[in-house]
Amino acid sequence: MFARITGAAFRGILVAMLFAMPTLILPASATESPEIILFIALLGSALAFTEYYSHFPSFVEFRNAPPINRMRFAAAAATVGALSLLAAHPLAPTGLTALVQRLGGWLGGQLDFAYSPVKLTVLMMPTQVPEAVVLMVRDAAGLACAVAGTAIFFFGLVIRVGHWPVGSGAFNVWVNLPLFDPTTGGDVVQRLQRDGRVNITAGVLLPFALPATVQLASGLVDPGLLAAPHMLIWVISAWALVPASMIMRGMAMLRIAGLIAQKRRAACIDADEAMQTA
Repeated sequence: MFARITGAAFRGILVAMLFAMPTLILPASATESPEIILFIALLGSALAFTEYYSHFPSFVEFRNAPPINRMRFAAAAATVGALSLLAAHPLAPTGLTALVQRLGGWLGGQLDFAYSPVKLTVLMMPTQVPEAVVLMVRDAAGLACAVAGTAIFFFGLVIRVGHWPVGSGAFNVWVNLPLFDPTTGGDVVQRLQRDGRVNITAGVLLPFALPATVQLASGLVDPGLLAAPHMLIWVISAWALVPASMIMRGMAMLRIAGLIAQKRRAACIDADEAMQTA
């Protein structure tokens, strides 16, 4: 009980720090409504504590199948932290912000090629937006894409080399996939494979589709709002991390479907051997 409480409290504190990170890094002049940020941080912390303290799952997937959620959180923390330092450089430059700015400039330049998500993000910016803001968006998109791609790559290694989720013990579908009902909708393996492929496909297409959608809806959505530091941090982070999380979820579901199919084949072989022995 004590371990569960402390673990849930620690996760709640980490979630609160994630939401408060831009406010802590950016100068006070760049934060207009700190009370709203404090409320969101406390709300996120309470939700994380409630989810991990409860014995019964509600909506967080892979709760007892590390390290997928830890890698997601690490990617989110790295992205939000890096973009916060990038946005803070024009306002309060330091050696660390200058380093992040140079890294973001290099990544943004390398990934700014034809038909890339970074290029589409740059093209969605209105022509009247200053060049400095466009470069900031490009560098932020480059940083976020690099972190998201790294998270996907390392999760693939965890599946391939670490034999996830077998290395973490028995995989409980009810606890780790609370929104998935294995008793309805046909064969479990086929449903997991279908959902996994849909998640991967959507995750790959979203970074391309979202900038195009914003550009088409330019009369309703103003991309120039990305000039505000907090808006830049959270919009670009969501643009990169939500598709990455969907791809990782799809990879995980395909892996689970493969394990279930493998167990079925092993059970059939054992049954055939038992019948031949009899």
